[in-house]
Amino acid sequence: MAFIVVIPARYASSRLPGKPLADIAGITMIERVYRQALQSGAARVLVATDDERIAAEVRRFGGEVCMTAANHNSGTERLAEVVTKLVLTPETIVVNVQGDEPFIPPAIIDQVAKNLAAQQKARMATLAVPLTELAEVNNPNVVKVVTDKQGYALYFSRSAIPFDRDQTFTAKIAEHYRRHIGLYAYRAGFILDYVCWPSSTLEQIEALEQLRVLWQGEAIHVATALQVPAVGVDTPEDLARAVIFARQYD
Repeated sequence: MAFIVVIPARYASSRLPGKPLADIAGITMIERVYRQALQSGAARVLVATDDERIAAEVRRFGGEVCMTAANHNSGTERLAEVVTKLVLTPETIVVNVQGDEPFIPPAIIDQVAKNLAAQQKARMATLAVPLTELAEVNNPNVVKVVTDKQGYALYFSRSAIPFDRDQTFTAKIAEHYRRHIGLYAYRAGFILDYVCWPSSTLEQIEALEQLRVLWQGEAIHVATALQVPAVGVDTPEDLARAVIFARQYD
């Protein structure tokens, strides 16, 4: 089962400009992400960027770059340009690995690709992990997902779903809370369909682009991740934690 990994990377970031080039214990963030992706068993790994500074860094460590336009509104739109440029067949499995996950476990990149390959109904797959901390359940920066009994997504939200009407948060209730991991596998043809769909109201309200897929009546399969990703990087504080983590585990 072959798949390719695309790592969208942009220089601009409101909270951490130049994030892909941030130094994490002597290795740039984009190189760390690339290294993890290479270990997943992907047939091909490439970085999609519109910034020559990022491209130069990727070339420096021997990675593959696909230069893309600067006017994309999302990583998925950047992926669509890659699909077109590489002339990928509609059934090709493409895994979108976020460029700010320097310690993403290679095993879950492989897992999400295999999960999609096994699907008959869904052209998109992703992962989630159980949530047991009340602070995370109520944190709008932690995206929650609810699925049906077959693992197909019913809804993604920044709110606590399912809502605990009695506010008891017992162990029985807690086991139903799941944190969505922003790792996606798609069929290449699906990516081209996605970017032709208009943004939905739900997507705009929640600021979650995967809601566009559910709005269109498409299925997203959600499996429980084999491993929980370590430190992701969105802010300077996250970067400081990532440096500490790297020094401990490199």
